[in-house]
Amino acid sequence: MDKKTRWLIKLGIPLVLIGAYFLITPLQQLVKRLFFLFAMVDVSAIKAYILSFGILAPVVSFLLMVFQSVIAPLPAFLITFANAALFGWVKGAILSWSSAMVGAMLCFYIARFYGREVVEMLTSKLALESVDEFFQKYGQYAVLIARLLPFISFDVVSYAAGLTSMGFWQFLWATGLGQLPATLVYSYAGDLLAGSVRNIVSGLLLLFAAGVLAVLFKRIFKEKRERAV
Repeated sequence: MDKKTRWLIKLGIPLVLIGAYFLITPLQQLVKRLFFLFAMVDVSAIKAYILSFGILAPVVSFLLMVFQSVIAPLPAFLITFANAALFGWVKGAILSWSSAMVGAMLCFYIARFYGREVVEMLTSKLALESVDEFFQKYGQYAVLIARLLPFISFDVVSYAAGLTSMGFWQFLWATGLGQLPATLVYSYAGDLLAGSVRNIVSGLLLLFAAGVLAVLFKRIFKEKRERAV
């Protein structure tokens, strides 16, 4: 791809999206409604919205997950809980995991194609800088470790990875492997959602993450010690 074509694509896609948002009223209303749904932090509202599309409900759920990935940091756990409640925890987990993977890949390529300035507009400078420090500290293990920790934004990590020299396949396997435990636990808890369940789930994730981190840190320390010899 030559520089002129790349420049036209870089400029053209945002202009088309912005123009469509302001010129197509139903699209503008849809986006505003989605933001309102996520802002409610209400699983039942997300469930009702997805279910209203009937046979297309799984497709709508998939697209919702991709949407929230790009527009960081909307809460993805709402969709994961809703999927489990609507489709059963196994099918819901598969749907949530696969759609999250597509969202992560999209964020990765947006960052790689458009660069840091655009990523900061989609996330925030502060959030990106905090994840940058995490990447500097843990290097090649950063994505895998970040996926295991529920308090680190999934979407910001995807964008940040795209700004590094990390290869796509390395990013993909680390994301897939790291995201799987969280997806399974959140999906399993989806049918049991109550006021305290979110805290229980977070606790379980932290315990699981702590175990995995212990193994990873041991491996990192061993590798550093071997290099020093």
